[in-house]
Amino acid sequence: MSVIAFVPARGGSKSIPSKNIKSFCGKPLIFWCLQELQNSNVDEIIVATDSVEIKDVVNAFKFPKVKVYDRKEKNSKDNSSTESVMLEYINFSNLSDNTDFMLVQLTSPFTLAKYYNEGLTLYKKHDSILSCVCSKQFLWSEDGKSINYDISKRPRRQDFQGTLTENGAFYISSVDNIRKFKNRISGDVGIYEMPEYTSLEIDETEDWIVAESLMKRFVLKKARIDFSQIKIFLSDVDGVLTDAGMYYTENGDEFKKFCTYDGMGMQLLQKDGVKVGILTSEDNQLNRRRAKKLKLDFDFHGAKNKLQIVKDLCKSENITLNEVAYIGDDVNCLELLSNVGIAACPENAMKKIKSIPNIIQLSKNGGEGVVRELVELILP
Repeated sequence: MSVIAFVPARGGSKSIPSKNIKSFCGKPLIFWCLQELQNSNVDEIIVATDSVEIKDVVNAFKFPKVKVYDRKEKNSKDNSSTESVMLEYINFSNLSDNTDFMLVQLTSPFTLAKYYNEGLTLYKKHDSILSCVCSKQFLWSEDGKSINYDISKRPRRQDFQGTLTENGAFYISSVDNIRKFKNRISGDVGIYEMPEYTSLEIDETEDWIVAESLMKRFVLKKARIDFSQIKIFLSDVDGVLTDAGMYYTENGDEFKKFCTYDGMGMQLLQKDGVKVGILTSEDNQLNRRRAKKLKLDFDFHGAKNKLQIVKDLCKSENITLNEVAYIGDDVNCLELLSNVGIAACPENAMKKIKSIPNIIQLSKNGGEGVVRELVELILP
């Protein structure tokens, strides 16, 4: 009996444009659920999308279990139900009735592989599984009546049993029951309870801000991305430490805007024992003066072959490329970013850079503190 994880990923998000592939804690939002599903006990992962851009991003991850399904336009509208695209795929693929079908919502990025696996184990005892959290909120109806507690005996929160509410992370059922009831759950429904912080689904801009904070606190701190081996941190200049703008005075003098937060970030890395530097194809006094002021460990200017320069640096420092982190934004950084241990780019990096498998896509643009953003992910 096979297990299919089904991930709807429509391209037309209204509240947060390009939400499904927008950078979330350094990766496209969809990456997080696909990574955990890849590490889980599911046999196959189907991403159902109507977007060529989402399709390209997903294929760049190169997760062996993942396949992309081109969903039909009629089931990709604002008012299309999730069940409609589930049934579309089930009928298109002619799935066996006894196939286990797990619907996964990528707006819940906190779901770990262990949660999927434990949900599948619990499913053996039920017709369907629904993921929930225990909410300890006191609920009221519009007519002024309490829903889940006795107002004459108001409990302390720590003594309150709470109410189970859906968190939208995943639903499990058989293909047979989905066909029969045209619903994601049916029959005897088992509840798989997840931590309370996983109740947040990302639907609005405000949710995004809160969700990133929760992700960093509860998930990334558990080494979702391992930065512990990084010995050297290098950054491009134009488009990363600056906004890529070239500013001129009336006298023809050139100047650039650097972000002081990035400079402090590099100092924090140095205090933590990481050597830092810049690596730029430009060779001008502005960059040299900035490097001198920051008291960097390395500064390479006029770099034509960035990968070879870093290979030589690794040899002299007796480390490997896997122990180097580099942040860049344009095609002249492509080769190096494809070979270092940690690769990152600003939100406004070139599309070809963003398509590098497993690159960390940060939420800030170049010149806006994007290096500091990456530093805060690296430091414990």
